[in-house]
Amino acid sequence: MKKIYFIGINGIGMSGLAKIMKTKKYEVVGADISVSSVSEEMEKMGIKIYRQHLADQMKDCNMVIASSAIKPDNPEYDYAKKNGIKILKRGELLAMLLNSETGIAIAGTHGKTTTTSMMSSAILSLDPTIVIGGVLPEIGSNSKTGNSEYFVAEADESDNSFLYMYPKYSVITNVEEDHMENHGTIENIKKSFSMFIDQTKIETIVCIDNKNIVEIINSKKLINQKIPQITTYSARDRNADIYATDIKIEDQKTIYDVCVHGENIGRFALAIPGEHNILNSLPVIYLANKFGVPIEDIKEALVNCKGAKRRYDILYNNLEKDIKIIDDYAHHPTEIKATLNGARSIEKGDIIVIFQPHRYSRIKFLLNKFKNAFDYATEIVLLPIYSAGEKDEFGVTIEDLEHTILNKNVSIEKGKENIKEKIREKILNSNGHQVFMFMGAGDISKIAHDIANRLEKENG
Repeated sequence: MKKIYFIGINGIGMSGLAKIMKTKKYEVVGADISVSSVSEEMEKMGIKIYRQHLADQMKDCNMVIASSAIKPDNPEYDYAKKNGIKILKRGELLAMLLNSETGIAIAGTHGKTTTTSMMSSAILSLDPTIVIGGVLPEIGSNSKTGNSEYFVAEADESDNSFLYMYPKYSVITNVEEDHMENHGTIENIKKSFSMFIDQTKIETIVCIDNKNIVEIINSKKLINQKIPQITTYSARDRNADIYATDIKIEDQKTIYDVCVHGENIGRFALAIPGEHNILNSLPVIYLANKFGVPIEDIKEALVNCKGAKRRYDILYNNLEKDIKIIDDYAHHPTEIKATLNGARSIEKGDIIVIFQPHRYSRIKFLLNKFKNAFDYATEIVLLPIYSAGEKDEFGVTIEDLEHTILNKNVSIEKGKENIKEKIREKILNSNGHQVFMFMGAGDISKIAHDIANRLEKENG
């Protein structure tokens, strides 16, 4: 039996692959100084997890999988290199698995996890293999080993690891500036996505509501030609191959018709709000139906799909006072604005955002894009920047972000422990009709859960 060693095994992407390799009868071992929500699940599967990074833990391993966060001076990485043990990046292993199947790769600057969640839910009856950047309630995990040809996975553009992939089908939700510390310019990002399209074997489904995608397609001189490998979708543009129409909000659900190649194929509903989620659903509806899933089954899957955890995740809902606590992963300015716009479409009263900025580099390179990101919020409370392992060397501060945001009802709370008590008191003294949204990709989720759990105990 081959033994695979995962360096940084508790990461959401690494753990998903570790579990899949374990189900494929490999011996799986790993190390991570952090603990995640999926650590216990892996250990129950028989995966040994070390809490330190030490070279002597790697005896008899045949292959090493390294997280993108692992540095060359890591003792395990260094040992593997010196001893000729094969080292793969996480993205390389994922691509090897996906490329050998009917791979469906979901790419884009944001929206990947939600779209992958929808896709996985819609074709769950086909028993696909799934690797997702969050815990999907329908499978109770961030990965699943299926017994069919279908393999659904997110395609990570942050470090261009998605270019290891040669999927049969791909989806591109949007192309925007992000991870500029790796890419440098938007032109470089567009080149990477253009290559990703070229590497898709059968069909790429792209959103033409995004100007950068349109520019990529135009550069290929395909936009006005009937080329089978490019299929377009839009929330409202009737020139797209797939589009939504007659959009309404009813009973806190988003309801809309879907047209494919000019034919209305049915009326769909989503429990998660926002036009961006209509967009996320369109390539899912198209592909699931193409793979043979009946339209009625797709409708049922989508209306029941809550998305992965930390995507508009309602942690506390006091019906008597009409107060909610919502946990959401949004951290890119476009993502934040779309999420808040969606919330505004279904929520009554005030929306108070507690935002933890993610990475100094993102705040530095995208600072001006945060100007209008919080337009739909009533109040914004900023927490300190979550470094995600970056050094504070980009010359940007939380005060810079405060001064950039055009919404004037913004403040800074530098003590994360203080914020728990302050928000709790704010909720307890509320007259109702308030939504407290905890947003960010760092550890803010723990703060939201702590407050919600305490309120649940105190008030029910």
